[in-house]
Formats: sequence, structure tokens, C-alpha cells
Amino acid sequence: MNLPPSGAIAGIGTDIVRVDRVQGVFQRQGLKFAQRILGDQEYAVFQRRHQRDPNRGMRYLATRFAAKEAFSKAIGLGMHAPMSWRLMQALNAPGGRPVVRLDGALAHWYAARYGAAHISLSDESDTAMAFVVIEPLPNTDSTVHDTQP
Repeated sequence: MNLPPSGAIAGIGTDIVRVDRVQGVFQRQGLKFAQRILGDQEYAVFQRRHQRDPNRGMRYLATRFAAKEAFSKAIGLGMHAPMSWRLMQALNAPGGRPVVRLDGALAHWYAARYGAAHISLSDESDTAMAFVVIEPLPNTDSTVHDTQP
């Protein structure tokens, strides 16, 4: 039996990554890797955390990598324009809750198609994960959104 969509969720995405894989790429490419993946605000946080504790910095980088992958799945684009690594940031609200910030072409594309984005991040010493839920625009049918730019 096919159930009709509820309309309360327009997209869901999740990603899990091994921290040692992210660390391996970082060891080969250095800060260029972090600069390619992280937006400006994320990069500033990464630098502070990595300087204080390299392991904590790697977990931060891994959670943000997972966040971008999960978000790209939730909006149905994968890593294709206008989705790009640096245009989606997973930042923390003053109380610590993770929030999504979009910039540039991705922000404009997203605003025309979707409502709020909710994100949850978690990490352990060896893994990092992200889960994203996208709401439809108010008073729209979430099943008819065109994912093409």
C-alpha cells in the first residue's frame, strides 16, 4: 500500500563518515582541504579547535563534511550546482544548537523551493554523522519541487 506524503517533510538526508578518512585527506592536502569544504565561519571555528586539540578539530571537520553531504541529499541535488561545499554551513546558535546557513546562489535556489532546514550532528572518536530534515514552503505540495537549478 502506498501512503500519501504528509506534506510536513520535503526532504531527509543523512550521512556518516569515519573521522580517520577525513584526517587522512587532511594529512595529504592540509589546510587546502579544510578551506575547500568549510565556509568562512566554519573555517574560523575549525582553526580554533584544531589549534587547541587536533583530534577535536578533525571531529569538527568530519561533522561538517557529513552535514554538507546530508543536506545535499535532503534537497535532492547531491554535490551539483547550486549546491557546493562552502555555500552550506552548519553553525551553532548561541545555545549550541546546530543551524543551517546558506549563502550565494544556493540560498536563492533554496528559498524558492523549501522552508526551514533542521540539522543534527554527532561525533565520537572514530565517526561523525549528520541528519537533515527539510520542510516544504508553507502551503505547498512537497512532492512537486523541481530539484534542477
